[in-house]
Amino acid sequence: MTKSSVKKDKPAKKSKKNIILSAKNVDVFYGSKQAINNVSFEIPENRITALIGPSGCGKSTFLRCFNRMNDSIDNCKVTGDIRFAGQDIYDPAVDVVALRARIGMVFQKANPFPKSIFDNVAYGPRIHGLASSKEHLEEIVVSSLKRAGLFDEVADRLHEGGTGLSGGQQQRLCIARAIAVDPQVILMDEPCSSLDPIATAVIEDLMESMKENYTIVIVTHSMQQAARISQRTAFFHLGDLVEFGKTRDIFTNPKQTRTQNYISGRTG
Repeated sequence: MTKSSVKKDKPAKKSKKNIILSAKNVDVFYGSKQAINNVSFEIPENRITALIGPSGCGKSTFLRCFNRMNDSIDNCKVTGDIRFAGQDIYDPAVDVVALRARIGMVFQKANPFPKSIFDNVAYGPRIHGLASSKEHLEEIVVSSLKRAGLFDEVADRLHEGGTGLSGGQQQRLCIARAIAVDPQVILMDEPCSSLDPIATAVIEDLMESMKENYTIVIVTHSMQQAARISQRTAFFHLGDLVEFGKTRDIFTNPKQTRTQNYISGRTG
C-alpha cells in the first residue's frame, strides 16, 4: 500500500464549518495510567485555540496527539478518532513525516539546531524537496523569516549560528523553521513560558498576524494569554475536557463549576 501523506498539491477536502482538526472519544494512556479521558472537540480553521488547565492536566499530552508526537514514547497509547482536514491521522497508511510537515510544532523551550540561521530555516524545505533551486531556497528562507517577524533583525547575519540569538529571537526562528514547509496548522506548547514580557508580547503579536494563514493551537499556563490571543478555549482538568467554547464565553460565563473555580483562582 502506498503511504498517504496529506499532499500539498492535493489537499484533503475541508469539512463543514471549516473544521481543520477534530478529536472524538480520544483516550491516552502511559502504560496503565490514563492521561486523557474520552476527549472530543473540533478546532476551527484560521483561529487560535488555547488549551488551558493546571499543570499535569493533560493539555500538552493532548496537543501532541495532533501530529503524533506521542508515537515516540514507548509506553504511550492513543485511542479514538483524530482527523486533520477529514483524514484519520492514525490510519496506518499515513506518512507521519509528511503529516508533521503539514502540522508543525513549536516547543516550550526554543530549540534551534546547531546550524546557521539560514540552515535552520532551510532544513525542512531541503529534506522535503520543496526548493527547485538555490535561489528558490533562499526565497523560502527569507519569506519564512519575514513571516516570523525576524528577518529585519538578522538579515546581515544569516550565516551566523542560530543559538547565538536571544531567547525571543530563537523562538521566532523556530516558528520560521516550522512555517518554511508551508504547514496548515502550527501547534505551540507553552512557547512563551521562558520569555520575558517584551518577548512574549512580540510572539503574541506574531500569532495574531499568523492566524490569517495558519490555524494555531497553543497550550498555555497563562489564562491572561489565552484571553488575549485566542478565539476558542479548551479547559482541561485531571485528563478531562471540562469545557470548550468561545474564549469570551469561557472567561466571562463558564458553564461548568470546575471552569468557574479555575478561572476565578479558587482551584489550580
